[in-house]
Amino acid sequence: MRQLSPAGQQAVNDIAARHGFSPDAVASMLEAVIAGNGTMAQFNHPEFAGSGQWMRGGMTMVSDMFNNYLKGRVDGLCSELSNLVANQPGLLQTGSFQSQSQSGGGQNVQNQSGFGGGMQQQDSGGTFSGVSLFVPPAPGQGTHWWPADLGMPNSTGAQNNVRYAYFAQARRLAIDVGGRVTVYDTLDHQIGGFSQQQSFGGSLGFSSQYGLIDVASLPVVSIDGQAPQPVFQPAPQPVPPPEPVFQAPSPAQVPPQAAPPASEGDIFATIEKLAGLRAKGILSDEEFAAKKAELLARL
Repeated sequence: MRQLSPAGQQAVNDIAARHGFSPDAVASMLEAVIAGNGTMAQFNHPEFAGSGQWMRGGMTMVSDMFNNYLKGRVDGLCSELSNLVANQPGLLQTGSFQSQSQSGGGQNVQNQSGFGGGMQQQDSGGTFSGVSLFVPPAPGQGTHWWPADLGMPNSTGAQNNVRYAYFAQARRLAIDVGGRVTVYDTLDHQIGGFSQQQSFGGSLGFSSQYGLIDVASLPVVSIDGQAPQPVFQPAPQPVPPPEPVFQAPSPAQVPPQAAPPASEGDIFATIEKLAGLRAKGILSDEEFAAKKAELLARL
């Protein structure tokens, strides 16, 4: 939150006294109204029953949705703050800033901002009644939150404490979330607007000629001025070859063992036995002759 000047703090105190809120709550709402370019505010403070949304013209939403008394007080506070910042030269965006909201049961809010074609400038130290609402930046320090080497953006905007600046010629998109500035490469996208899901902490997307794109899909160029650190991935370890497993050969793979050669005495003794079997009529003459020939072939 920017530092209020003494006159700015006095203005906040006076507005807080008129509307019955604390100066801290009013200062928080002031930042929300400025972020909404003076026409809307998305806030989150206990005195406003938590999170909610206000739009100039009569739309006020608070978490305690049936508390019409609180809605009226918030609407009156935001209307006065809107008139206050409208008199701050350079405090609000000068290009087109359109806002749309959808609500499901008062919880899910979607916002979309469209960009104008002109180049915009913003100064954090506006004036009212001849004095500064905020403390001007220190001498020598820039008034813009994006990296100075990007130059001037084609368009800027803010939603839900998220600021963004688009640089079409440089093909860069700078986004500030909680003081952390990330610069993305927009590749060949021609950005025409942004949308954010959920009132607080939702994902941010943008519309281009390819439709609605998630910002997270863009390459990151830098984070707070530093190049992103590459993600270390260990090299895959070689897988050792499996240990050989011994398998006994199957009986069908075992070659038949050749019968050991028989001696001459054994062969002749066998033939005599076969002759005796033929004489007894156990073997025929043909069987005896065939067996005798087989035995004699072993000699």
